[in-house]
Amino acid sequence: MLRRLTICGIMLFTVVGSGYAQDEHLQKVQRALSSVPLFDGHNDLPWLITNDLDAPGDVSRYDLRSTTVGHTDIRRLRAGMVGAQFWSVYIPMEAVEEGAARVQLEQIDIARRIIRRYPDVFEQAYSTSDVNRIFGSGKVASVLGMEGGHAIENSLGALRSYFDLGVRYMTLTHNGHNDWADACCEDSVHGGLTPFGIEVVGEMNRLGMLVDLSHTSPETMDQVLDVVSAPVIFSHSSARGITEHPRNVPDRILRRLPENGGVVMITFVPSFISQAPRATLDDVVKHIEHVVDVAGIDHVGIGSDFDGIDSTPVGLEDVSTFPALFLELSRRGWTGEELMKLAGQNILRVWDEAEVRASQIQRDTEPSTNTLRKSGK
Repeated sequence: MLRRLTICGIMLFTVVGSGYAQDEHLQKVQRALSSVPLFDGHNDLPWLITNDLDAPGDVSRYDLRSTTVGHTDIRRLRAGMVGAQFWSVYIPMEAVEEGAARVQLEQIDIARRIIRRYPDVFEQAYSTSDVNRIFGSGKVASVLGMEGGHAIENSLGALRSYFDLGVRYMTLTHNGHNDWADACCEDSVHGGLTPFGIEVVGEMNRLGMLVDLSHTSPETMDQVLDVVSAPVIFSHSSARGITEHPRNVPDRILRRLPENGGVVMITFVPSFISQAPRATLDDVVKHIEHVVDVAGIDHVGIGSDFDGIDSTPVGLEDVSTFPALFLELSRRGWTGEELMKLAGQNILRVWDEAEVRASQIQRDTEPSTNTLRKSGK
């Protein structure tokens, strides 16, 4: 409780120092973010540390107890009232040439070392019950999210091994196609998913690993929604109905989310949220409210992409600024219950449903032994 009050005090100082008065909206946001974990869908800190110019890959020298050069450190996480975080364990498509699995394991190792280095701040979570317990203890529940299906090297055994290490979502593609799924930003080669891609999705459902459709093509999104047996996520995407960008989610996909139960976690990437020279917090709000208008309040979350972007929207410069977004939504008439859904309840509900579905599938289904034939099918 002491730490929770300290967080609120830091947040109050930060927000008031930015020109906000202590009012009913601030109190509403404090209550909401103290009641449920603010669960960010995507932070690239592990990859930033891997490429740190002063000490590449040296977790001990990138000191999160000091003010870092990036968007994330412990002081700012506390000021931002972050309660849970999907830490991205991204590897580039080029890693396939040197052995994607080895590079992926190294990234997972870096993320886990970050978590273990600050045991008073972070604890790795493997389930929704873990997230709630860790949040209740005053720490940031830390979950691994794998960005790009190329990392499994077409091996369902590798997929299962990553799950055992704590990976709880996998983005099916990055910006380029892999052997079994089409990405957002190239001309289609598979028409969406191949039969092996359908098998990957099925095995993810059996494991309880969230299927992440950020970076995928609309055809892949549609086909996944046709075959998936658990809710999907978009860990860091925005709305194409507001900004026409291939990384954003079309309205026709948003309209399918209520039936699936999935969630779009709105990202702060400036080019995804605005075509103006400088994106702002208000642009992020427009995307959030568009998803609510089309899909409903139960299908939206936050996926910042901090430490994976070179510039940020005005008003959302780093992880300390999350409360400012919730304050603006409160001023626009959002209730405390709606703020809590956006903050963390929606993604926790999706993950919980995926866990329940996995337990049902596992009663009747053995791990898949399907392999990818040379034809790519």
